[in-house]
Amino acid sequence: MLELQFSDYILECGTDEAGRGCLSGPVTAAAVILPHNYNNPLLKDSKLTSHKLRLSLAADIKAKALSFGIAHVFPETIDRINILNASILAMHKAIEQLKPQPEFIAVDGNRFKAYQNIPHQTVIKGDGKYMNIAAASILAKTTRDSFMEKIHFDYPHYHWDKNKGYPTKAHRLGLESHGACEYHRQSFKLLANQNNLDF
Repeated sequence: MLELQFSDYILECGTDEAGRGCLSGPVTAAAVILPHNYNNPLLKDSKLTSHKLRLSLAADIKAKALSFGIAHVFPETIDRINILNASILAMHKAIEQLKPQPEFIAVDGNRFKAYQNIPHQTVIKGDGKYMNIAAASILAKTTRDSFMEKIHFDYPHYHWDKNKGYPTKAHRLGLESHGACEYHRQSFKLLANQNNLDF
Protein backbone atom coordinates (compact mmCIF):
# COMPACT_ATOMS: atom_id res chain seq x y z
CA MET A 1 0.00 0.00 0.00
CA LEU A 2 1.36 3.39 -1.00
CA GLU A 3 1.54 6.34 1.36
CA LEU A 4 -0.55 9.33 0.33
CA GLN A 5 2.32 11.84 0.12
CA PHE A 6 5.87 12.63 1.21
CA SER A 7 5.43 15.67 3.48
CA ASP A 8 3.05 16.99 6.14
CA TYR A 9 1.97 19.95 4.02
CA ILE A 10 -1.77 20.18 3.34
CA LEU A 11 -1.30 20.90 -0.36
CA GLU A 12 1.42 18.63 -1.72
CA CYS A 13 1.52 17.72 -5.38
CA GLY A 14 3.20 14.70 -6.86
CA THR A 15 4.74 15.02 -10.31
CA ASP A 16 6.11 12.52 -12.82
CA GLU A 17 6.78 12.24 -16.56
CA ALA A 18 6.29 9.68 -19.31
CA GLY A 19 8.12 9.17 -22.57
CA ARG A 20 11.61 10.22 -21.56
CA GLY A 21 13.25 7.24 -23.28
CA CYS A 22 11.23 7.40 -26.51
CA LEU A 23 12.61 8.14 -29.96
CA SER A 24 9.52 10.09 -30.97
CA GLY A 25 6.67 12.10 -29.56
CA PRO A 26 6.57 14.47 -26.61
CA VAL A 27 7.75 13.99 -23.08
CA THR A 28 4.60 14.37 -21.00
CA ALA A 29 4.33 15.28 -17.34
CA ALA A 30 1.50 15.46 -14.85
CA ALA A 31 1.13 17.01 -11.41
CA VAL A 32 -1.58 15.94 -8.96
CA ILE A 33 -2.83 17.14 -5.58
CA LEU A 34 -4.90 14.41 -3.96
CA PRO A 35 -7.36 14.94 -1.10
CA HIS A 36 -6.17 13.57 2.23
CA ASN A 37 -8.98 11.00 2.27
CA TYR A 38 -8.06 9.61 -1.16
CA ASN A 39 -7.66 5.85 -1.24
CA ASN A 40 -7.49 3.52 -4.20
CA PRO A 41 -5.81 0.16 -3.47
CA LEU A 42 -5.30 -0.41 -7.20
CA LEU A 43 -3.17 2.72 -7.62
CA LYS A 44 0.50 2.03 -8.31
CA ASP A 45 3.33 2.91 -10.67
CA SER A 46 1.90 3.17 -14.20
CA LYS A 47 4.58 0.80 -15.51
CA LEU A 48 3.12 -1.98 -13.34
CA THR A 49 -0.49 -1.60 -14.51
CA SER A 50 -2.41 -2.79 -17.56
CA HIS A 51 -3.69 -0.34 -20.16
CA LYS A 52 -7.28 -0.97 -19.09
CA LEU A 53 -6.49 -0.39 -15.40
CA ARG A 54 -4.53 2.78 -16.20
CA LEU A 55 -7.55 4.24 -17.99
CA SER A 56 -9.80 3.38 -15.03
CA LEU A 57 -7.32 4.88 -12.57
CA ALA A 58 -6.94 8.03 -14.67
CA ALA A 59 -10.70 8.59 -14.63
CA ASP A 60 -10.80 8.10 -10.85
CA ILE A 61 -7.86 10.46 -10.27
CA LYS A 62 -9.36 13.19 -12.47
CA ALA A 63 -12.72 12.86 -10.70
CA LYS A 64 -11.33 12.98 -7.15
CA ALA A 65 -8.12 15.03 -7.26
CA LEU A 66 -8.18 18.48 -5.70
CA SER A 67 -6.31 19.61 -8.79
CA PHE A 68 -4.27 18.16 -11.64
CA GLY A 69 -2.28 19.45 -14.59
CA ILE A 70 -0.83 17.72 -17.65
CA ALA A 71 1.68 19.13 -20.15
CA HIS A 72 3.55 18.03 -23.27
CA VAL A 73 6.98 19.22 -24.37
CA PHE A 74 7.56 18.37 -28.02
CA PRO A 75 10.64 17.11 -29.93
CA GLU A 76 11.73 20.53 -31.23
CA THR A 77 12.19 21.71 -27.64
CA ILE A 78 13.63 18.37 -26.50
CA ASP A 79 16.28 18.66 -29.22
CA ARG A 80 17.07 22.23 -28.23
CA ILE A 81 17.33 21.90 -24.43
CA ASN A 82 17.89 18.10 -23.99
CA ILE A 83 15.55 15.48 -22.57
CA LEU A 84 16.35 16.07 -18.89
CA ASN A 85 15.60 19.78 -19.11
CA ALA A 86 12.53 19.06 -21.25
CA SER A 87 11.23 16.58 -18.65
CA ILE A 88 11.60 19.15 -15.89
CA LEU A 89 10.03 21.84 -18.09
CA ALA A 90 7.02 19.57 -18.66
CA MET A 91 6.71 19.07 -14.89
CA HIS A 92 6.86 22.85 -14.34
CA LYS A 93 4.17 23.39 -16.99
CA ALA A 94 1.96 20.77 -15.32
CA ILE A 95 2.47 22.28 -11.85
CA GLU A 96 1.70 25.73 -13.24
CA GLN A 97 -1.84 24.52 -14.07
CA LEU A 98 -2.64 23.56 -10.46
CA LYS A 99 -5.24 25.64 -8.67
CA PRO A 100 -4.53 26.16 -5.87
CA GLN A 101 -0.76 26.05 -6.26
CA PRO A 102 0.98 23.43 -4.06
CA GLU A 103 2.84 24.16 -0.85
CA PHE A 104 5.25 21.28 -1.52
CA ILE A 105 6.29 19.27 -4.58
CA ALA A 106 7.18 15.56 -4.50
CA VAL A 107 9.11 14.62 -7.66
CA ASP A 108 9.69 11.17 -9.10
CA GLY A 109 13.38 10.62 -9.85
CA ASN A 110 16.55 12.32 -8.68
CA ARG A 111 16.74 15.58 -10.66
CA PHE A 112 14.60 18.70 -10.51
CA LYS A 113 14.86 22.47 -10.72
CA ALA A 114 13.09 24.59 -8.12
CA TYR A 115 9.68 25.86 -9.18
CA GLN A 116 8.52 29.26 -7.85
CA ASN A 117 10.59 28.77 -4.69
CA ILE A 118 8.16 26.06 -3.55
CA PRO A 119 10.02 23.44 -1.46
CA HIS A 120 10.44 20.10 -3.19
CA GLN A 121 11.89 16.64 -2.71
CA THR A 122 13.05 14.19 -5.35
CA VAL A 123 12.21 10.55 -4.63
CA ILE A 124 13.82 7.72 -6.59
CA LYS A 125 11.06 5.31 -7.66
CA GLY A 126 8.60 7.66 -5.97
CA ASP A 127 5.77 6.34 -8.16
CA GLY A 128 6.07 3.09 -6.21
CA LYS A 129 6.01 4.85 -2.82
CA TYR A 130 3.55 7.75 -2.85
CA MET A 131 0.00 7.96 -4.21
CA ASN A 132 0.31 11.50 -5.53
CA ILE A 133 3.40 10.63 -7.59
CA ALA A 134 1.79 7.38 -8.78
CA ALA A 135 -1.32 9.36 -9.76
CA ALA A 136 0.86 11.75 -11.76
CA SER A 137 2.55 8.82 -13.48
CA ILE A 138 -0.86 7.41 -14.48
CA LEU A 139 -2.08 10.72 -15.94
CA ALA A 140 1.20 11.36 -17.77
CA LYS A 141 1.27 7.85 -19.25
CA THR A 142 -2.38 7.70 -20.34
CA THR A 143 -2.30 11.19 -21.85
CA ARG A 144 0.89 10.54 -23.77
CA ASP A 145 -0.29 7.11 -24.95
CA SER A 146 -3.49 8.70 -26.27
CA PHE A 147 -1.49 11.32 -28.16
CA MET A 148 0.76 8.67 -29.74
CA GLU A 149 -2.26 6.58 -30.76
CA LYS A 150 -3.74 9.62 -32.54
CA ILE A 151 -0.62 10.50 -34.52
CA HIS A 152 -0.14 6.82 -35.39
CA PHE A 153 -2.86 7.23 -38.03
CA ASP A 154 -0.71 9.79 -39.86
CA TYR A 155 2.42 7.61 -39.65
CA PRO A 156 1.27 3.96 -39.33
CA HIS A 157 4.63 2.58 -40.52
CA TYR A 158 6.21 3.41 -37.12
CA HIS A 159 3.60 1.35 -35.21
CA TRP A 160 3.16 4.00 -32.53
CA ASP A 161 -0.20 2.49 -31.58
CA LYS A 162 1.78 -0.41 -30.12
CA ASN A 163 5.21 0.99 -29.15
CA LYS A 164 4.16 4.60 -28.24
CA GLY A 165 7.45 5.87 -29.67
CA TYR A 166 9.79 3.57 -27.75
CA PRO A 167 12.71 2.02 -29.68
CA THR A 168 11.16 -1.34 -30.59
CA LYS A 169 12.23 -3.42 -33.56
CA ALA A 170 9.11 -2.41 -35.49
CA HIS A 171 9.75 1.26 -34.83
CA ARG A 172 13.37 0.99 -36.00
CA LEU A 173 12.30 -0.92 -39.13
CA GLY A 174 9.90 1.93 -39.90
CA LEU A 175 12.76 4.40 -39.52
CA GLU A 176 14.97 2.35 -41.84
CA SER A 177 12.24 2.21 -44.50
CA HIS A 178 10.74 5.70 -44.23
CA GLY A 179 13.26 7.84 -42.37
CA ALA A 180 12.36 10.18 -39.53
CA CYS A 181 9.39 12.56 -39.38
CA GLU A 182 8.68 15.77 -37.46
CA TYR A 183 7.70 13.82 -34.35
CA HIS A 184 11.12 12.18 -34.06
CA ARG A 185 13.74 13.54 -31.67
CA GLN A 186 16.63 14.40 -33.93
CA SER A 187 19.05 14.64 -30.99
CA PHE A 188 18.45 10.96 -30.15
CA LYS A 189 20.29 8.10 -31.79
CA LEU A 190 17.41 6.92 -33.95
CA LEU A 191 19.21 3.98 -35.56
CA ALA A 192 22.08 1.93 -34.18
CA ASN A 193 24.04 2.15 -37.43
CA GLN A 194 23.24 5.77 -38.31
CA ASN A 195 26.90 6.82 -38.21
CA ASN A 196 28.16 3.93 -40.30
CA LEU A 197 29.30 4.56 -43.87
CA ASP A 198 27.59 2.44 -46.50
CA PHE A 199 29.99 1.72 -49.39
